[in-house]
Amino acid sequence: MTAVVRAALAAVDAGSLVRDALKNPEFVRTLESAAAVDVVAVGKAASVMLPAPLSVLPHIPFRHVIGISNHAAGQRPPRVHWHVAAHPVPDASSMAAADAVMTLAGAAGQGDVLLLLMSGGASAMMAFPAKGISLADKRRASEVLLQNGAEVRALNCVRKHLSAIKGGQLAIAWPGAVLTLAVSDVVGDEPSAIGSGPTVADVTTFADALDVLDRHGGGGQYPATVVERLRDGARGALPETPKPGDPRLARSAAHVIGSAQTAINAARTAATSLGYAVHVVGEPVVGDARTAGATLVKAISRTIRPRAGSSSDTQQEEPSAARTLTFPGTPLCVLASGETTVRVVGNGLGGRNQECALGMLRHLSALGDRALGASIGTDGIDGPTDAAGALVDTTTLSRALAAGLAAPERYLDNNDSYRFFGPLGDLIHTGPTRTNVGDLQVILIG
Repeated sequence: MTAVVRAALAAVDAGSLVRDALKNPEFVRTLESAAAVDVVAVGKAASVMLPAPLSVLPHIPFRHVIGISNHAAGQRPPRVHWHVAAHPVPDASSMAAADAVMTLAGAAGQGDVLLLLMSGGASAMMAFPAKGISLADKRRASEVLLQNGAEVRALNCVRKHLSAIKGGQLAIAWPGAVLTLAVSDVVGDEPSAIGSGPTVADVTTFADALDVLDRHGGGGQYPATVVERLRDGARGALPETPKPGDPRLARSAAHVIGSAQTAINAARTAATSLGYAVHVVGEPVVGDARTAGATLVKAISRTIRPRAGSSSDTQQEEPSAARTLTFPGTPLCVLASGETTVRVVGNGLGGRNQECALGMLRHLSALGDRALGASIGTDGIDGPTDAAGALVDTTTLSRALAAGLAAPERYLDNNDSYRFFGPLGDLIHTGPTRTNVGDLQVILIG
């Protein structure tokens, strides 16, 4: 398990991904042709993404360099202006960081290029509320959405329509060309969803944002100014965010340089080298964390059966209800990825990966008497805890009973998964990884 997870995390090292991307001659020509290049790195991986272009392309005339993340930069190249901003809910530091970027855009010329390096968490760390929306209003809207289990696309849909920088608006404000290199933390790797797409056309609308509020608590839970703005936009009283085909975005290009698939590919290679047959689940693991873990294990138990033989063939197809996949004996490694949500109803301590792992627990025995499952946040941070996720195996229930712990459902009902896994020594600690491609699930059988 350790080797497989480490291989996945190493493959999505954000600094390496940027350095590899900047070997692309097209990207280099864009930067070399600029009168000047301004660099902005924003997100959880900013501290490792930002030095990459400065070291790989020392001949480029980098002018202004801004880093924005939720942690201090430590040692950083000279001339870098660093902003420590808030996550997952924006605060005044997030607004100051966004203001610095918009000021940069206002001073740029048509021959200047913006190199934007994006990673998970950028939406909260670079907040520039639209006219009439206070930072407090935006914070409250984000808090309610998170408490009600809104997934990242829904959250970002609202954020874009309360913002003057997201949903392509930074690209419109920049007078020259824009090159965005993004490490994706969203299911599907849609560029407009990463960091709320400040340089990418927005396919969502004010009406979509209103629908998100209705589905996650109703308008009565949100600040009146937020609801009023979205209603005004939905009836056409406010301009929409720029949409696909908008000529103002013709000079902006965005590329995803790393994603969950990058991590899965590396994990598959590592597992194969260790003698495992590998099955990659095609459908993302999404939805409520506690049920997503159970659903994943039950689907595996229904669709994967061992067969005789010692071939090392790897099964990679998504299981369907009408088909039973076979693998060549044991052991088997099942890999999945996605991003679940947590509906906060208790006052415990935990995170979505810990809840996902705990949700697996009651169903592991259907996979045999030797099964081990894990859910890990690739950023190394699972909710407000020091863990990245947790492990479960077919001995976890008996060990929990021996330790005097209550039934797993009691901990799930109180959002207290951390206090279930802690006494068992089954929390996964990686420390902050300075990258983020969502969540990874690994199940070993046999």
